[in-house]
Amino acid sequence: MADARDVLITGIGIVSCLGEGGDAHWSRLMEGRPGADLSRFAPYAVHPLAPVEFDKQIPKKGDQRQMELWQRIGTYAAGLALDSAGIKGNADLLARLDLIVAAGGGERDYGVDAAILTGLRKAADPALFLNERLMSDLRPTLFLGQLPNLLAGNISIVHGVTGSSRTFMGEEPAGTDALRIAGARVAARQCEIVMAGGAHNGERPDLLLLYEAGGFALKDNFAPVFQRAGSGGGMALGSVGAFVVLESPEHAAGRDAKPLARLSCVLADRTRRGPGETTAALERMWAEIEPALKPGQYAILSGATGAEPATAEERTFLAGRGDVPIRASGTHIGHGVEAQFPMNVALATLALQHGRLYPPDDDAFGAVAMNAGLRQIVVTGVGHWRGESMALVEAV
Repeated sequence: MADARDVLITGIGIVSCLGEGGDAHWSRLMEGRPGADLSRFAPYAVHPLAPVEFDKQIPKKGDQRQMELWQRIGTYAAGLALDSAGIKGNADLLARLDLIVAAGGGERDYGVDAAILTGLRKAADPALFLNERLMSDLRPTLFLGQLPNLLAGNISIVHGVTGSSRTFMGEEPAGTDALRIAGARVAARQCEIVMAGGAHNGERPDLLLLYEAGGFALKDNFAPVFQRAGSGGGMALGSVGAFVVLESPEHAAGRDAKPLARLSCVLADRTRRGPGETTAALERMWAEIEPALKPGQYAILSGATGAEPATAEERTFLAGRGDVPIRASGTHIGHGVEAQFPMNVALATLALQHGRLYPPDDDAFGAVAMNAGLRQIVVTGVGHWRGESMALVEAV
C-alpha cells in the first residue's frame, strides 16, 4: 500500500519457562543453559511455566477460578503487555484498544474421560451411555473454559479492554495471522492501537497424547531443535504467553510513548508440505524481505519446532543464508504453538533493545555470535504440520 504507515511495537508481555517479563527472559537467555523437564511427563520433554503469581495481573480469585491455565497464562501476559505499553488502567485508551487473540481449544476433564471410556466397554448401548454421560458429567464451566474466544473475553473483563475483539484458531498460523492482521490494520489506518498475541499450556497429557499419535513429540532426550533429526526429531511443548502492543507513530507520539521496535512486515504462506515446498515458501518470503536487510546488522530468530520433516526443510533454507547469526527460541522455551510466533516477535524486540543477540545455543549454523550492531531481526515460523511465516522487526 503506497500510503501505508509504520507499525510500532510499544509494549510486550511474555511468560514462559524462563520467567515473566523482558528482563527475566533476557537474563535467562544470556545464561545460555537451555533444557527441558524430562521427568514430569516422562518420557516426553516439556518446558513448564515458571512460577507465576497470577494475583499480580488477575487480582480476583473468582476470575482465576473460572479460567483454565492457558487462559490465566494469556490474561497474565496481556496484562504485562499493557503495563509495558503504559496503558494499563487507562480507561480512555483501553476503550480504543483493539484485541486479536490466537488460541487453541481448552483442556479436558481427565476424570470424566476415564470414567466414560471405562464404562463404554461394559455398556449395553454404548451410544446411549455416551450421550447420557456427556449430558450429565460435563460441567458447563468446563465447556466455557474450552472456548478460545473466552481468552479474549477474559482479557477484556480483567483488564478493561473494550475495543473490537477477534480470535483466531489454527495452531501456528493463528499466531502469525493475529500479528499480520493487527499490523495491517494499523498500517492501513483502520485502527491506531491494537494488542495481539496468544497463549498455550504445554503441560497437558491430552496434548502430549495427540502429538505423540502424530509422531511430533520429543521424548527420552533433550537437544537443541536443529540437533534432533538424528533421533527422529520432535517438539518439546512449552507453556507460553505472549502479547505485543502495536501502534501508529502518530498515536504513540500523541501519548509520549517510546517505541521499542518497528514491525516492518509479516508474511504468511501455507504449502501442501510436499518435498521441498516448505523451503521454497521460505525462499519466496525471504525474497520480499531481503531488499530491506542491511548486511552485518541483521540476524534470524527461528521458530523451528524440532518436528520433522518441517525442521529439516527450514534448516536447508537457513543453511543458505551464509554466516548470518541464527538462534532458535524453541531450544529455550519449547514450542508454544499458537503463541510461538508472537513470542518470537517479542523476543526479537527484546534483542533489538539490547542491540545484540543472546549467546549461540546450537552449533548447527556455526554458532555465530553477535555482540553489537544488531538493527534488524527476521523472525521465521514453520508450523509442525502446516503454515510458514516470516516477519521483519527493526530497531527504531
